[in-house]
Parts: sequence; structure tokens; C-alpha cells
Amino acid sequence: MMKPVKSDAPPPSLQDESELTLTVHAMPRAKVRTVGRLKMLLVLLACAAPVAASYFMYFVVRPDGRTNHAELLSPTLAWPADLPLTAQDGKPVAPATLRGQWLMVVMGSGACDEACEKRLHAQRQLREMLGRERDRIDKVFLVLDDAPIKPALQAALDAPPQVQVLRAPRALVAAWLKVPGDQVDAVQYLVDPMGEWMMRTPVVMEPAKFKRDLDRLLRASASWDRAGR
Repeated sequence: MMKPVKSDAPPPSLQDESELTLTVHAMPRAKVRTVGRLKMLLVLLACAAPVAASYFMYFVVRPDGRTNHAELLSPTLAWPADLPLTAQDGKPVAPATLRGQWLMVVMGSGACDEACEKRLHAQRQLREMLGRERDRIDKVFLVLDDAPIKPALQAALDAPPQVQVLRAPRALVAAWLKVPGDQVDAVQYLVDPMGEWMMRTPVVMEPAKFKRDLDRLLRASASWDRAGR
């Protein structure tokens, strides 16, 4: 009588399970990383697409005869990470904390001459003229020297809705914006909620015409921008 021959091979069920396990672990890691990166890229594109589309519709696909009063900055300029930006108490301010709102920026000396005061008054009036959309815009006074602010002007800046006062060196701001230092505070700037400086007014700014630019821009961005940070 023949004895059964012993085999070291596992039963068919165990053998199949072992092969399946090896197949799963043998999946190339490079392929997994590539899929992950593609997913991340798609998410980033989905976030940026509404912003790009609104600017495209406003500045490129526009009805014949429409003219902009303000000038589009191309390319836009992000707040420099190394810009020594400080609050009135001297504490540093991270540019990233300014994102989430449209910003109307007036620049000038802390002494603020008559032309500077007129720009600040126009800034306040423009925001109020926007009606219910005004809460989507914050006002900023960027002081370009160490001169103290006059008490009367400080009281006006503190009156609701308050103007955020920041300080930065004139030479650094002028070099970043690529304008002569004595002209850097001659215009107003508009900063979008992503932190990009994207528009500047003419030296002789006409509030009614600039308001029309703001109205169109706020309408074009309504799908992705909401009031408040």
C-alpha cells in the first residue's frame, strides 16, 4: 500500500490569499504618489478657477465701449513676505492676516498733508457709496514713515468703520510696487481677498468712475467672495 506523499505547499485557499496579499503590497509607490499629487492639483485649480474667471470676465470679456477708470496691475503683486509691516503699537503684522477682504489702500506720511486727507476722505466716501456691498471692503492707511499721526486725523481714522493703520518703509514699498518713492502715495490701490494688489487708481481719481469699477468687480467676484474674513 502506497503512503500518501506529504507536500509543503499550503492548501489552495491559503495559497490564493497569499498571492492576493503579495499583489496588493506590490503596488508601485510612485504611482500612489502621482495620483495623490494629481488630486491636490485638481483641488488647487478648483479653488483658483472662480477668481481667474471673474477677472477674465471683467477685464477681457466685456461689452464694447466699456472703459475702466482704474488700471489693472498685470501681473498682480502679493504682499512681500519680508516686508516689515507693523501696527500702530509697533507690533509686526503678518500680511497673511490681511486676506479675506477686499482692501482699499491709501498711502502717505503720518503727518498726512491736505492731498493725503482728501484721499482718505474719498476712501471713506467710496466705501459708503457701495451700499450693502461695503462690508466686503476694508480701509487701510499705509503710513510710509515714522511721523506721528495728528490727533484730529487719528480720531477720524478711529471713527466707525475704522481704518486699519499700518506702517512700512517708503523705500521698500516703492521698490516692490516699482514706482518712484515720491509718487508711491499719489494713487489708491485695491487688494483682492487673496492678498493680491491688483488695481490702482489714476493720480486724479474720480470717485464716481472708480465706484463703477468697484461695482463691476464686486459683482464679478460675488460667486467666490463673501463679506467678512
